[in-house]
Amino acid sequence: MENLQTDQAETAQHYEGMGATCYPEGVYYRVWAPHAESVSVVGSFNDWNDSATPLQPEENGVWGVLVENSKEGDEYKFVLKTPSGNLYRNDPHALKMTNSAGNCVVYNHSSFDWQDVGFQIPSWHEIVIYELHVGTFHVKEKNQVGTLYTAIEKLPYLKEMGFNAVELMPCSEFPGSRSWGYNPANPFSIESDYGGPDGLKAFVKAAHEAGIAVILDVVYNHFGPSDLDLWQFDGWQENDGGGIYFYNDWRAETPWGNTRPDYGRNEVRQYIHDNALMWLKDYRIDGLRMDMVPYIRNVKADGNPGNDIKEGMSLIQWINKDIRDNCPNCITIAEDMHSLDFITNSVENGGLGYGSQWDAEFVHSIRDAIITANDQDRNMDQVVAAITNKYNTDSFQRIIYTESHDEVANGQARVVEEIAEGDVNNWYSKKRAALGVALVLTSPGIPMIFQGQPLLEDKWFSDDDPIDWSRLDKFSGFANLHRDMIHIRRNWFGVTKGLQGQNVQIIRADNEKKVIVMHRWDQGGPKDSVVVVLNFSTETFSDYKVGLPRTGKWNLRFNSDNEQYDLEFSHLGVFDIETMEGEFDDLPVHGSLQIPPYTALIFSQEE
Repeated sequence: MENLQTDQAETAQHYEGMGATCYPEGVYYRVWAPHAESVSVVGSFNDWNDSATPLQPEENGVWGVLVENSKEGDEYKFVLKTPSGNLYRNDPHALKMTNSAGNCVVYNHSSFDWQDVGFQIPSWHEIVIYELHVGTFHVKEKNQVGTLYTAIEKLPYLKEMGFNAVELMPCSEFPGSRSWGYNPANPFSIESDYGGPDGLKAFVKAAHEAGIAVILDVVYNHFGPSDLDLWQFDGWQENDGGGIYFYNDWRAETPWGNTRPDYGRNEVRQYIHDNALMWLKDYRIDGLRMDMVPYIRNVKADGNPGNDIKEGMSLIQWINKDIRDNCPNCITIAEDMHSLDFITNSVENGGLGYGSQWDAEFVHSIRDAIITANDQDRNMDQVVAAITNKYNTDSFQRIIYTESHDEVANGQARVVEEIAEGDVNNWYSKKRAALGVALVLTSPGIPMIFQGQPLLEDKWFSDDDPIDWSRLDKFSGFANLHRDMIHIRRNWFGVTKGLQGQNVQIIRADNEKKVIVMHRWDQGGPKDSVVVVLNFSTETFSDYKVGLPRTGKWNLRFNSDNEQYDLEFSHLGVFDIETMEGEFDDLPVHGSLQIPPYTALIFSQEE
């Protein structure tokens, strides 16, 4: 008996990994079920026979067995014998599912042919992100959902527009075929309706071939709550709680059900840590955006120290530090929305260690400024605060945007819809929405655009309302406005380097006339220093004098009022500026500007 146990222990050490792992000699099945009396695996390889393939106990409540006649593509489940009866459970580490309520499928990561596409995420100061939802991004047949394969077909569009990063809303297996993705049933599996694990790999590979990084949205503040085999996984629970994977006391409570993972239990910490690292290692994902971080670090997300979850914070720090150490170019982004430095401060300095965070200060102030109906009610001081906000003295520790999946749903709508409900093809909607996008692409930070935004999409985001790609032709000018601004932001023409810099100086914040003029630079000087002019009023100014940082000619690089973008735009004769002697705004020289209504102008110098 002792020899048998020794053999089993040596076998277990030879085979790494949880779940179903493929080896030349078969598939090793391993599962954590500390309260099970015995465990077996059933599947297509043993005719779903409960007693044919028992697992052997390993250490710390883990069970494992090598099944020599099992192979990639086999369907399987675990059967746990417990005091509560026999429980048929899907593998918590399943990499592929037939569907969220179906069977697990053995999947081998090494079977996918990456063909060694060489790719490295651009430097963070160069990134322009496009957020997309796979299910609605590119739907080819009525009443169907978009897939990762149909999304690949739109990568040339994204590349031409100038996006060099996409952020995918969550792709883990969820109940049914339609969802935003924030209800993961099987955290390690890729949604079967989206194309499963090969679909995600194919998308990442194609994106990398197009020079586009892929950031994935992940959900660790709760699981489920439905189709959730993790719930009371091995029959044990306390207080009618979720069992081994979840808190079983007051800390379980979230707005999405009592399904907060137990961040204090080593096996659960490892489970979430391994999930985060899997995307970067096995799927070659370039970064993670973590959903609703406040609910990982605090039970109520209310900032009350009595509700803090210390082990949730230490788990985040562990994950972020491991990502930084093992994948230094990858970006981790927090959706925290509390505008706290410690979210993006380094772990060594006591921070959570995220690379960047969605900036609530920016989106709320800028949306307010462009949606407000009456010009006199716009607050330029708030806009200035939004432009100049930064975390830990680093402008790129924030993601800036006017639209995201959250901002255009949940009782809110797309910016153009908020400005003119039911009439988005409206001069005010288009002009002010463009002003908002100009702020996103000229303010210091990492800019993000939401799917459909360049197409003047109306209404609000819904998982059953696909993007209408016919709008790309109908509103091609508006799309080109976004394209031109993105190209300028990325310094495609070598004359606007300052928009990728850390530095901003507000030259003028005119609350009376509702005009902001700012100087953006990296090192400064010709082809670097950029002057951005923003008019938040219906007034046209023909001789607006303002200080400029340097003598000489300032060339007009962009005018959002250009009639090429929309025939309703006035296309006023805006021109290059020649500086004049005379101090203005504490600057040595000044220029006279013509500024059309609700318009953004961008200038820089050749020499």
